[in-house]
Amino acid sequence: MSSRQGLIAVLRTRSTARVESSHPIGQDEMKLLEQRILKDGANLGGGILKVDGFINHQVDPQLMDACGKELASRFRDVGATKVLTAEISGIAPALATATELGLPVVYARKSKPITMPDQIFLTLAPSHTKGRTVELIVSPEFLGMQERVLIIDDFLASGQTIMGLVRLASAAGASVVGIGALVEKRFEGGRDLLGRLDVPIEALAVIVNMDEGKIVFEGD
Repeated sequence: MSSRQGLIAVLRTRSTARVESSHPIGQDEMKLLEQRILKDGANLGGGILKVDGFINHQVDPQLMDACGKELASRFRDVGATKVLTAEISGIAPALATATELGLPVVYARKSKPITMPDQIFLTLAPSHTKGRTVELIVSPEFLGMQERVLIIDDFLASGQTIMGLVRLASAAGASVVGIGALVEKRFEGGRDLLGRLDVPIEALAVIVNMDEGKIVFEGD
């Protein structure tokens, strides 16, 4: 790969805790998620939001199911044929959304398993939470030309991971028809980066300020 900034390449590679859930399905999922973030999330500073207890380490399946239904309702008319996400934290919301839409899910791997063919789609994306650049890898077996891809992830922040998924879809000859996230950190500028794609972008909980330990949602 000639650039470490995420240029796509098709490479020939070398060798029992209980989840607390007390909300009824059918309420406003955006408010449910906001309330859960305020109750069980934590602002760790530096723009890092800890939601390990219900989204991306321990998962609340009922909350995720409700969020998946809401995201599916927002993208039901885009004509998607496949949902694409990145491991690991994107899998739960992507699966919940895809289940409601009746679509398969493909998740970009961050390392290549021996079961994957030699030829792969690979791109690089900086990870804010990991503090380093990560690989995103998809097999051509599961992402092909003419696919209409809906990207779903847990967070929309800087937009770099999602742009990596966009590059993978483009390399496969697929088209992106929508982008959805559980939580958007609006102040990190990801929506502006993705806006040039001219596809619908949806987030269930939009945070506009995390200064001085605060968590402030859009409209507060």
